[in-house]
Amino acid sequence: MRKLLIAALAALPLVALAAPPQTVTLDVQNMTCALCPITVKQSLEKVAGVSAVKVEYAEKVAIVTYDPDKAQPEALTKATTDAGYPSTVHK
Repeated sequence: MRKLLIAALAALPLVALAAPPQTVTLDVQNMTCALCPITVKQSLEKVAGVSAVKVEYAEKVAIVTYDPDKAQPEALTKATTDAGYPSTVHK
């Protein structure tokens, strides 16, 4: 029990230093059918650090929540582009 408490206390500062999740909206090209959003979502979910993806087919956007310590917007746009759906960060 004591070792567990020490381990928990030792890990506490690391949790406090972790960056909060960030959300970015990507403008996604080439989504022309109902299956396209599934491919876009799957490509984004494979990026390390991504915790949530919502793809809006009608608006041609993907809303991605990610850990900025593990992923950056460039990795997200590369993932969609590699899947055949070039994207850019929504401005």
